[in-house]
Amino acid sequence: MRFRYLAIPFLMTAAPATGAAQDVNGFVTDGDSAYAAMEVAPALASYTAAIKADSSHYEALWKASRTAVDLAEYEPDARRKAALYADAERYARLAVTVDPNDAEGQFSLARALGRVALTKGIKERIRYATDVRAAALRALELNPDHPGALHVLGRWNAEVRRVNGVSRFIARKMLGGKVFGEASWEDARRYMERAVAVDPHRLVHHLGLAEIYLDIKERDKAREQLQLVVDGEQTDYNDPHYKREAAALLEKLK
Repeated sequence: MRFRYLAIPFLMTAAPATGAAQDVNGFVTDGDSAYAAMEVAPALASYTAAIKADSSHYEALWKASRTAVDLAEYEPDARRKAALYADAERYARLAVTVDPNDAEGQFSLARALGRVALTKGIKERIRYATDVRAAALRALELNPDHPGALHVLGRWNAEVRRVNGVSRFIARKMLGGKVFGEASWEDARRYMERAVAVDPHRLVHHLGLAEIYLDIKERDKAREQLQLVVDGEQTDYNDPHYKREAAALLEKLK
């Protein structure tokens, strides 16, 4: 009889837990629907509601990070932009703590860190750049054809090479940025071309590749990629911005 009575409180607590799990999954489903419709702000609200209900919900965490970055990328208010990027980093760090062996969390961390770095001073940027590269490489260990991680590494190599030689030397020798010496235009091109190959419908990959082609003086190839952006179907929230940037670059190439 004692065991029967002990079971009653257990059953009473178990039922709400099941309901709570359903609520969390419902929030994530709502977020996914909004995100697919490119309604990014409502999507983020749904993912954060899921996180409030279950702070260890991996899918809600990495998707909230991704969505916060999307929302912040062209946000005109500097404070709101910085706050969204900080949220994105926090969600991504929690995600990789919950599951360090999934590529989506590692990619989300790399992407968020890259954006947060833009709001920091030079020394912190170097530290962030090192962590960006590490997270993106880890994502590719887990999924060698993850297009987002490929894009991040392509951009990482390009951004480091765009820094003048003296600044790179100072970063590498005096500020602890040893990985800066490993950046190359060859890797920038290789990673971004692979991102385009595995995910050809994402306009951001074509824009990133076009920018690298311009850096390495392959103007005809850059023009081709830019035209693909201008003519391509909008599938992501920030695609209108990418299209405008591509059109502006094409105009300069005339």
